[in-house]
Amino acid sequence: MGGGFAPEGPAAAPTPFTVLGLMSGTSVDAIDLALVRFRPDTDDPSLLHGELLATGETAWDPGIRRDMLQMLPPRRSGVAEWNRLHAAVGEGLGRAAAGFLAHHGARPGLDVQLVVSHGQTLHHWVREDGTVGGSLQIGDPHRIHAATGVPVLSDLRSADIAAGGQGAPLAPLLDSLLFGDCPTAALNLGGISNITIVGVAGGITGGDVGPANALMDAAVAEATTGRDTCDVDGRLAARGRIHDDLLQALLADPFYRRPFPRSTGREYFTGDYVAQRAGALADVDLPDLLATLVELTARTVRDAVSAYPVERVVGSGGGMRNPVLRARLAQLLGERGITLRDASDLGVPADAKEAVLMAVIGWCTAHGLPGVLPGADGTGALTGARSTQILGSLTPARPPAAWPVSRTPLMPRRLVLTGGA
Repeated sequence: MGGGFAPEGPAAAPTPFTVLGLMSGTSVDAIDLALVRFRPDTDDPSLLHGELLATGETAWDPGIRRDMLQMLPPRRSGVAEWNRLHAAVGEGLGRAAAGFLAHHGARPGLDVQLVVSHGQTLHHWVREDGTVGGSLQIGDPHRIHAATGVPVLSDLRSADIAAGGQGAPLAPLLDSLLFGDCPTAALNLGGISNITIVGVAGGITGGDVGPANALMDAAVAEATTGRDTCDVDGRLAARGRIHDDLLQALLADPFYRRPFPRSTGREYFTGDYVAQRAGALADVDLPDLLATLVELTARTVRDAVSAYPVERVVGSGGGMRNPVLRARLAQLLGERGITLRDASDLGVPADAKEAVLMAVIGWCTAHGLPGVLPGADGTGALTGARSTQILGSLTPARPPAAWPVSRTPLMPRRLVLTGGA
């Protein structure tokens, strides 16, 4: 494993290191932000303290969001559009970060040492054999740096993919630190659903489960010619009835039989996925289609989770705000003796959890530590990579001399998260 950005030197007392995490997920609806001050425990170096100073959400400019969605398959686009969006998304992320830091009185270099930007995924290339060839996240980090004056860590997936990994999901790093004291499936319901299994015999595992909001949002946008972008509070799905034949056609997708680790994205579960997969069966009215897609998400999550001896599912992401999906998932899990909990009830901000993840990855990279966990057997990486990797690329390329990083600490085994807005 390489040395990261941590300079060598004599051992020193742990110094706080504050990171702003930026996350825009597959739903492409908003930028989530989390400002976290980290400090290793002075008595137990495997314990990391994270003080959650502030969280927030900034909606994407409607024009930029529309353009990003139009870049996604099955639509075709050219390099000129991608180039323009790379700049526009970077500027949007920069404005969100600068405004957030100014609102909370954070000073570059003093109150915040690093911004970590996931960027916006436009394409996640999964080969037919399930391996990943590449993953493209746009959002020029130089423009974020120009807006904030803070070093920016970006391109978080490429190192893992270059080592043979999936590059996704990245969530197990944080999930293992927060929930590893109990047999748990940590669930994120974004555009795509993913789980991390922690606290069980056999070690940590995880991966993408399947579609969550992506197919539902696409169905609403298509039916309303873009006027609406989602089924607010699941109102349409609540009026619909599950179409059993359509559901079975969707559940027959061989993707669900791939073992973990696995990953996917909106380039697979595209806006026309249902029609391509089910043909004439997809010709149902919108409420029935949404009810069927809710059932698809709930069942695939239930089936993935039930393969492990977990006691609870801890949920986060936009799908947890859909009461129809949440109620159905709780019912299906309850039939298996598994409790559904909201991450917020456990002191973790459900809507900002992935932004907190970005901050944790930033802390690890700055201290020369990998951002992915070892495989369940202790070898390779949980993502399927040949080895664990330090993640990301730094902008500007040289870290400031004022970074309060001394000798590389131990990899933490637990994160105690306090505070929050």
